[in-house]
Amino acid sequence: MKLVFPVMILSALVIFSGAGKASVTTNTVEYKDGEVALEGFVAYDEDAVKNATPAVIIIHEWNGLGDYVKSRARQIAAMGYIAFCADIYGKEVRPKTREDSARISSIYKNDRQLLRRRANLALDEARKIKFVDIKRIAVMGYCFGGGAALELARSGAELAGAVSFHGNLDTKTPEDAKNIKGKILVLHGADDPSVPPAQVAAFKKEMDDARVDWHMVSYGGAVHAFTNPASGNDASRGAAYNEKADKRSFEALKIFLKDIFE
Repeated sequence: MKLVFPVMILSALVIFSGAGKASVTTNTVEYKDGEVALEGFVAYDEDAVKNATPAVIIIHEWNGLGDYVKSRARQIAAMGYIAFCADIYGKEVRPKTREDSARISSIYKNDRQLLRRRANLALDEARKIKFVDIKRIAVMGYCFGGGAALELARSGAELAGAVSFHGNLDTKTPEDAKNIKGKILVLHGADDPSVPPAQVAAFKKEMDDARVDWHMVSYGGAVHAFTNPASGNDASRGAAYNEKADKRSFEALKIFLKDIFE
């Protein structure tokens, strides 16, 4: 059985992870925001996807859709869900330096309506995938993508849940939290200098004022980007990999997805 996608398939790759384990198929797909071409990434396990299946949208870090979030999509697919990596920046926009990443990500941080529109387009695209249960879709993201996932929820999108991994928690319109329809999970580095205590406190108030079903887990000793090995191991820089926090946060994600999908 093959999934059929109503978008242009650009490439496909099947990964066989051994006898008795998931065989994950991935497809690169193109969709659009007006005249702007966007290039997403889909992963699914053919053996698991036969009926209405929950889907998880994954939003990339500040350097755009790349190998890191694609690897996370494969993990999500191996769990039996359909994973769709959103492209917020555009098909040809893949920053190569920290300076470029900061410049491009700031466009969307400063224009939250644009960010929300691109995230909602990814949600629309995920709904088109064969076998996706449109009533059981969640969004998750890393760093820049974590903040984007929360903005998608604040936009009033029909989501079962939203998860932020070491993402920014600020918003220009905290009153929009009243629009959130699903549950919220924030996985936060307790020592993250990019998300200071004042921002955390404002987020907690925002969620409580809107009576959102939310919870946050703070990992002691973890700084920004704690889930990505490419961040290095020097926490004094403010961004570093933390193996314990990485593993614990992914387990928290598994529990959360099971809760909202079952």
